[in-house]
Amino acid sequence: MSTKLFVGSLPWAVNDEALKSAFEAHGKVVSAKVITDRETGKSRGFGFVEMENETDANNAIQALNGSELSGRNIIVSEAKPKK
Repeated sequence: MSTKLFVGSLPWAVNDEALKSAFEAHGKVVSAKVITDRETGKSRGFGFVEMENETDANNAIQALNGSELSGRNIIVSEAKPKK
Protein backbone atom coordinates (compact mmCIF):
# COMPACT_ATOMS: atom_id res chain seq x y z
CA MET A 1 0.00 0.00 0.00
CA SER A 2 1.32 3.43 -0.92
CA THR A 3 2.17 6.13 1.61
CA LYS A 4 1.51 9.83 1.04
CA LEU A 5 4.04 12.42 2.20
CA PHE A 6 3.61 16.14 2.82
CA VAL A 7 6.44 18.33 1.51
CA GLY A 8 6.56 21.90 2.83
CA SER A 9 8.73 25.00 2.34
CA LEU A 10 9.13 24.27 -1.36
CA PRO A 11 10.90 26.88 -3.49
CA TRP A 12 8.47 28.63 -5.86
CA ALA A 13 10.35 27.34 -8.93
CA VAL A 14 9.89 23.63 -8.08
CA ASN A 15 7.36 21.85 -10.30
CA ASP A 16 5.88 18.32 -10.22
CA GLU A 17 8.79 16.80 -12.18
CA ALA A 18 11.48 18.39 -9.99
CA LEU A 19 9.65 17.20 -6.87
CA LYS A 20 9.37 13.67 -8.25
CA SER A 21 13.05 13.50 -9.21
CA ALA A 22 14.13 14.67 -5.73
CA PHE A 23 12.30 11.70 -4.18
CA GLU A 24 13.10 9.00 -6.77
CA ALA A 25 16.55 8.38 -5.28
CA HIS A 26 14.86 7.12 -2.11
CA GLY A 27 12.32 4.71 -3.58
CA LYS A 28 9.52 4.25 -6.10
CA VAL A 29 7.43 7.40 -6.54
CA VAL A 30 3.79 6.77 -7.48
CA SER A 31 2.93 10.47 -7.88
CA ALA A 32 4.25 13.95 -7.05
CA LYS A 33 2.12 17.09 -7.05
CA VAL A 34 3.01 20.69 -6.19
CA ILE A 35 -0.13 22.48 -5.00
CA THR A 36 -0.85 25.65 -6.95
CA ASP A 37 -3.15 28.63 -6.44
CA ARG A 38 -6.34 28.24 -8.49
CA GLU A 39 -6.41 31.84 -9.67
CA THR A 40 -2.73 32.58 -10.35
CA GLY A 41 -1.39 29.08 -11.06
CA LYS A 42 1.65 29.83 -8.89
CA SER A 43 3.00 27.35 -6.37
CA ARG A 44 1.63 27.60 -2.83
CA GLY A 45 4.95 26.35 -1.45
CA PHE A 46 3.93 22.80 -0.60
CA GLY A 47 3.06 19.53 -2.25
CA PHE A 48 2.47 15.83 -1.83
CA VAL A 49 4.50 12.80 -2.89
CA GLU A 50 3.05 9.31 -2.89
CA MET A 51 5.64 6.58 -2.36
CA GLU A 52 5.01 2.96 -3.35
CA ASN A 53 5.40 1.57 0.17
CA GLU A 54 6.00 2.60 3.78
CA THR A 55 9.68 1.61 3.72
CA ASP A 56 10.40 3.91 0.76
CA ALA A 57 8.39 6.69 2.45
CA ASN A 58 10.36 6.36 5.69
CA ASN A 59 13.65 6.36 3.76
CA ALA A 60 12.60 9.58 1.99
CA ILE A 61 11.57 11.25 5.26
CA GLN A 62 14.89 10.34 6.91
CA ALA A 63 16.96 11.50 3.92
CA LEU A 64 15.07 14.61 2.83
CA ASN A 65 13.47 16.23 5.89
CA GLY A 66 15.51 19.39 6.53
CA SER A 67 17.55 18.92 3.35
CA GLU A 68 18.07 21.61 0.73
CA LEU A 69 16.10 21.68 -2.52
CA SER A 70 16.83 24.55 -4.91
CA GLY A 71 18.13 26.77 -2.13
CA ARG A 72 15.48 26.12 0.56
CA ASN A 73 15.36 23.59 3.38
CA ILE A 74 12.26 21.46 2.87
CA ILE A 75 10.01 19.78 5.43
CA VAL A 76 9.01 16.17 4.75
CA SER A 77 6.53 14.24 6.90
CA GLU A 78 3.78 11.68 6.53
CA ALA A 79 0.63 13.39 5.25
CA LYS A 80 -2.29 13.58 7.64
CA PRO A 81 -5.71 12.62 6.26
CA LYS A 82 -8.24 15.39 5.58
CA LYS A 83 -10.79 15.87 8.31
